[in-house]
Amino acid sequence: MRETEREPEPAPGRERWTEDERLLTRPPERVPPDYVEDAWRIFRIMGEFVEGFDTLARLGPAVSVFGSARTPRDDPMYAAAEETGRRLAEAGFGVITGGGPGIMEAANKGALEAGGESVGCNIELPFEQGMNPYVKTAINFHYFFVRKTMFLKYAEAFIIFPGGFGTMDELFEALTLIQTGKVRNFPVILFGRRYWQGLLDWLRRTMMAEGKIDPEDLDLVVVTDSPEEAVRVVVECYQRQLAEAAGTAGDGRGGFRAPARPHVRAAPQAQATHGT
Repeated sequence: MRETEREPEPAPGRERWTEDERLLTRPPERVPPDYVEDAWRIFRIMGEFVEGFDTLARLGPAVSVFGSARTPRDDPMYAAAEETGRRLAEAGFGVITGGGPGIMEAANKGALEAGGESVGCNIELPFEQGMNPYVKTAINFHYFFVRKTMFLKYAEAFIIFPGGFGTMDELFEALTLIQTGKVRNFPVILFGRRYWQGLLDWLRRTMMAEGKIDPEDLDLVVVTDSPEEAVRVVVECYQRQLAEAAGTAGDGRGGFRAPARPHVRAAPQAQATHGT
């Protein structure tokens, strides 16, 4: 390797570079065609996609649950996420999380202890996060965008508990894909009215008021404080999706339509796809 192609030193306080950093960082001295490592990195990326697809393709219906890794075990949101995971498993859904602590651990715990599928999609970080002990099926990723594909492709819905930047990233990516019709019949459920209310007010009073989004775009999310309601929304949307797949076409727009029927406590029997 040429002198100008040496990898720069990690940032102060960091022991190593992550694979995402290596992919996304391009120091000025690395000018094509001298630097070709990016092209070869494609094979590692491809390998991660293959591993993820091969591991999760037979998962069955599942829901991705997001939220802060910093949520302590004595937080009411931890208990709510655990109950949500349990109810999802009892309704026949697997639970997919990032595999870490906090809300992720709680949702995996509820699902596993209820006898359901508990999946953790962990990510390489500058600080070691580690897989929580309630993950039954574990996959480790180096690239955020590969991991995010798995969260969406193999889920019938997102349930999003209070969290930070990573949680917001998953939320707005899902809303963007729904708004643009890339995924359909896909509920996005925000858990914790008090936490999310300020964001929803800003979306309505600023973003919608200035015409950056349409009023119906705000209907793409369901807000709740109830694990029972969150799971009911998932089950009813999934059942409606199965019915549409059996013979009735959808309305042509990506997104989620609020359920019109009362709750039916029936476990889904087959997996439907939502076009991811």
